[in-house]
Amino acid sequence: MSPTLLVLAAGMGSRYGGLKQIDPMGPNGETVLDYSVFDAIRAGFGRVVFIIREDFAEAFQHGIGSRFAGRIKVDYAFQRLDDLPAGFTVPAGRSKPWGTTHAVRAARKIVNEPFAVINADDFYGRDAYQRAATFLTQPAATAGGKAHYAMIGYPLANTLSDHGDVNRGICTTDAGGLLTGVEEYVKILREADGVVRGIALDGTRKAIAESGPVSMNFWAFTHGFFGQLEDGFTRFLEAYGQAEKSEYYIPTIVDELIRSNKADCAVIPTTSHWFGVTYPDDKPHVVASIQQLIEGGEYPERLG
Repeated sequence: MSPTLLVLAAGMGSRYGGLKQIDPMGPNGETVLDYSVFDAIRAGFGRVVFIIREDFAEAFQHGIGSRFAGRIKVDYAFQRLDDLPAGFTVPAGRSKPWGTTHAVRAARKIVNEPFAVINADDFYGRDAYQRAATFLTQPAATAGGKAHYAMIGYPLANTLSDHGDVNRGICTTDAGGLLTGVEEYVKILREADGVVRGIALDGTRKAIAESGPVSMNFWAFTHGFFGQLEDGFTRFLEAYGQAEKSEYYIPTIVDELIRSNKADCAVIPTTSHWFGVTYPDDKPHVVASIQQLIEGGEYPERLG
């Protein structure tokens, strides 16, 4: 069974200032998503599912989805604020969705095969998709009663922006390369003394090893993850559902599953370059980097 690529594309890109998912980056108007789907197709993914919001569905389907007609099966799932487990309602004043787990959950009724999860606005590179596809097409094993998942890991230093701070899931691994924990840090940047620092969950600003792996939200899951997600999301809502801006992140649930011995997660290193477009000033770097890959033979001059 060919794996599916699940693309988280419901965000508007508030810091960027618009729908960066459909902002041209390639020499012939290609978007970052064009390169993502191109890489997924040649890695062996059989379908792409875009998680979007209903209010920009028509623009997205016309500007992005239509590009892949006849090349790969394309489906859509809508992230809705009120799509919650039975017994829960949206609290008064809440206007923001519930985070990346909530976005993945939106695809629970249409994805029945192993799948990878990516952000719509991140350029992950060919090797990353090939490694994810290789993992997802291995026989699904549950040795020890655990689920086996994976994450594509990038060195923190390769994911910083020169134009502002970033948020990252900082990872720790054991000797076998399995993830032992993920902690969300926010406002990460290289400071004047050359040290990379960010704010941890406890609110303190700490130095972070820039060579260590970080989660760029490129995950590989079996279909069983949806059941675990439903359990975790329900517990999250019970504890934090009344908070106006609470969010439940993929690294958080993966960390919970690891600590409860319900899953392990391999951190798969990649030789790919990662490029992110968080701020408008990041765009020239991404454009130049893509052009360099084209000149090096990694991509054709025109995708098609």
